[in-house]
Amino acid sequence: MVSALSSGALASDQLIHVVGRGETIYSLSRLYGVTADELMRANNITDPSTLQAGRRLVIPSSNDTALPIHSTPSVSGSAQTLVDYRVVRGDTLFSIARTNGITLQNLLDINRFSSNHVLRAGDVIKVPGRGTAAANPPAGNVSGANTSGIRAPGDIYNLRWPVVPKDITYMTGQMGVVVEGIQFESVLSLTQGSVVSAGPWRKFGRVVIIETTGGYYYMYGGCETISVNVGDRITPGMELGKLGVNSVSEKPQLFFMVFRNETPMDPALAPRAGNNLRS
Repeated sequence: MVSALSSGALASDQLIHVVGRGETIYSLSRLYGVTADELMRANNITDPSTLQAGRRLVIPSSNDTALPIHSTPSVSGSAQTLVDYRVVRGDTLFSIARTNGITLQNLLDINRFSSNHVLRAGDVIKVPGRGTAAANPPAGNVSGANTSGIRAPGDIYNLRWPVVPKDITYMTGQMGVVVEGIQFESVLSLTQGSVVSAGPWRKFGRVVIIETTGGYYYMYGGCETISVNVGDRITPGMELGKLGVNSVSEKPQLFFMVFRNETPMDPALAPRAGNNLRS
């Protein structure tokens, strides 16, 4: 059984991940957008083969990391409009792919790059343009927690959400939503599961990630405070924290994303315990 972190650990500027069965240094480095070397150094690991399930890992902060996710895969068979992008200092292939809402492999394929391609500032590469076909709803930019998104359809408001929705918008480049609520209201879990990450995360305030059966991960970001620890068992409706105010929009906003097998999905379609509709 995974031992829970103390509440004091959540106050530090760290994101903690509990290693699951089958996870490796490589898979976790891809999941969180950091290098394997960075992950190993942060946790004093010299031999990646010694990683065991149940170990608590500190996820290092990086200028290239925004969320512990993969980008949405491109639509098979859809037409892509490609445009030129000039690489700036600090860019990585992973960060460029995520910003454009595609996978790293898709970006490599578009540019006919090998997996070990070295990117340099000033390089001009191809990225999807505005005309790219997409399976996901259009959305607003969340860089720097900017939430100027495309408002969600009215029927979505009839679903249960972690907070009572005053407004819902979709985010650009990520298959997630921003749910405006009331400051300090309880952020409630939509499912049962286990806390695999909890703590501050760049641009998204305090974040809680819940793992559920079926390979689903539910991310609740923008919390002012967190009420749970890594390793805690969660039941539907359990409080995960209190809603905070986004420093950019100056509104109480929850960043809510759902992944299945590391691929983001529309949170409106994600399973919810019991009836999906608000009672």
